[in-house]
Formats: sequence, C-alpha cells, structure tokens
Amino acid sequence: MDVRTFGVEEELLLVDPDGGGLRAVSDAVIRYAREHGGVPLVGAGNAGIFETELQREQLEMCTLPCATLDELAEQVVTIRRAASIAASGVGAAVAALATCPVEVHPSLTPSRRYRRMADAYALTADEQLTCGCHVHVSIGSADEGVAVLDRIRPWLPPLLALSANSPFWQGHDTGYESWRQQVWWRWPSSGPTQLFGSAAEYRAAVRALIETGTLLDEGMIYFDARLSRHHPTIEIRVADVCLRSSDTVLVAALVRALVDTAATAWRAGEPPDPVRTDLLKLAMWRASRSGLDEDLVHPVTHRSAPAADVVTALLDHVTPALDRYGDLRTVHDLLGRVMKDGNGARRQRAIYQREGKIPPIMADAVRRTAEH
Repeated sequence: MDVRTFGVEEELLLVDPDGGGLRAVSDAVIRYAREHGGVPLVGAGNAGIFETELQREQLEMCTLPCATLDELAEQVVTIRRAASIAASGVGAAVAALATCPVEVHPSLTPSRRYRRMADAYALTADEQLTCGCHVHVSIGSADEGVAVLDRIRPWLPPLLALSANSPFWQGHDTGYESWRQQVWWRWPSSGPTQLFGSAAEYRAAVRALIETGTLLDEGMIYFDARLSRHHPTIEIRVADVCLRSSDTVLVAALVRALVDTAATAWRAGEPPDPVRTDLLKLAMWRASRSGLDEDLVHPVTHRSAPAADVVTALLDHVTPALDRYGDLRTVHDLLGRVMKDGNGARRQRAIYQREGKIPPIMADAVRRTAEH
C-alpha cells in the first residue's frame, strides 16, 4: 500500500458556557449543524460528520479519510470549530475533555440500542460518560489487519500516556492521568487481546464472545484495537480525546506509523511479540495511572522504565514509517512539546492548583477545543 489513509473520531463534551455544567443537547447541536451549513469540507456534506453517542451530553465528530498529516490537521481544526459554532447556536459549548470534571448525572440518548445497553449493563452504562479519540488506518486486507493487531499490542500503552486527559471525575481528583480508561474497562469486551494469527481466528474469537450472550452485538467488541465492521480499516481506540488538536494529530501520526511498521514486519515474516495479555493489561493500567509523570512499562523489555525512555522507544520504532510519509519532523516537534508541556491531565491539574476550583478547567477546555 503506497499511502495509508487515516482519520479520527473524537468525542466531545457538551457544556454550559456560563456555569461549567453539562448540557444534554446532542440532537439539537447536530440539527443546528445540518440546518446551518454543517462543516465546510469539500465533498463532505453533513452526513456522518457529527453523530450522537451513548449520552446526550456527548457529541461525536468524524474526519474524512486523509492522505497527509496536514490534511488531517486541517480537518480536525475545522470540525472542532464547526462543533463549537453549532453548540453555540443552541446555547452550549464543546470541551475536549475525556471525563467530566464536575459532578454530573448523564442522560441516555433515546435510541432502542442504547436503551438495551442501559438495561443490560446497569450502572456501567449509566456512568459511561467518557470521551475517546479513535484512529482509523486503511489496510489492504483483513489478514493484513489482523497481522497488524497482533504486532502493535505492546506499543499502545504509550499512546494512552501521551493523550491522557481525564484526571477528574465527579468533582474529585482521581489520582489517575486517564480515569476514562478505568471507566471504559468496565465493559466486558474491553482491553488488550491475545494473538489471533489470522482473520479467520479473529472472526472466530469475535463470534465466540457474541455467542456467550453477554454482548448485544458485534458493535460492542471494544478491544483496544479492532477491525472495523464497515470500512477497510483497523481502529485503534486507546487514546483519550486530546485537549489540543495538535495532540490529536500527533496520536494519529503515531498510529498510522505503527500500523505501517507492523504491516512491513508481517510482510517480512517477522513474528509478533508473544507477550502475555495480562502483562499488556498491566502496561495499560500503568499508563492510565501515571501518564508521563512516572515510569511506564517498556514495550520491548516489558519492565519498568522512565516515561521518556518509553516514548523514545516508540519514536525509534516508527521512525522509518514516519520518514516515508514525510511526518518525522512534525511528529518530532509535536512530541517534544508534549514531553515539555505535558498532556491534558497535567494542564487540568495545573489549572486546579492555581485556581483552587474546577470550573476554570472547563472554561480553559472550551477555549482550547476551538483553537487552531
């Protein structure tokens, strides 16, 4: 594959621009966007750019497939700004926060499927107000996609550490950089996966999970990375929604490079790392707890290592792919900024320490979500 296209889905919170609480207005925001011109992307129209999510206090936005990092960056900024305008049109605002810092009792989006989920999963569904960043990358076949899934497993926790943006929950500091990940793990099919080996084995594993009757349907296969049901892509789902759009671009560039690196290794006959799934779960937990501020689990040695060393290992691993796409310099600059200034979780805590209260976190997120 000469050029792997990629795109992102981001989930945003819908907030009260004055009081810092949440607004259950996702349907109204989407309707406003469709009635007032939607998103100014050539050929995009309005369909599918904005979607509802499980809770009415959330809005999902989706880019089109992109071939270059500049194109993706432009779309993320454009769609975030359009979301901000549409939310403003119904008296709300959007905030790129992966959990809500203030106390909230979310309200379910009134669809048949979401009602079934609420009935089946009770408090897990009731409290599932989290916002992630999902990256789709094109693949040549399902077998290539599964080969990639098998080979990127140990490299996913650093992506969570870089993107962590959810330290607060229901008005309290959780002590975690990404509390979203802890909440997300309550779903029965979430988390890292074992080695599959082939598309047939992947499909058999999915079928076995559904046949237990625990999952409603295939849409509830919430693996950290999975084959898309509707597109010729794989979907990496570990990142928090990022406070800054530039961090979203960084995560997407690293993900595409990881996919390309893994596919190259597969074609060369290099076997995947047989690291156990329980170790991968520990590595993801460590990234959720510590972010970039403490040691992480090294993706090669699977032992404790400074976060800077782990991030350097990730960059080294994907450098040939980044170079091939012309993304290396941009990624190097964006990565340097995150390592210097910190992720979204660090910024949220810095605001709280300075202001002594949570509403300024929401106000800052509203400003930054609509920035370039």
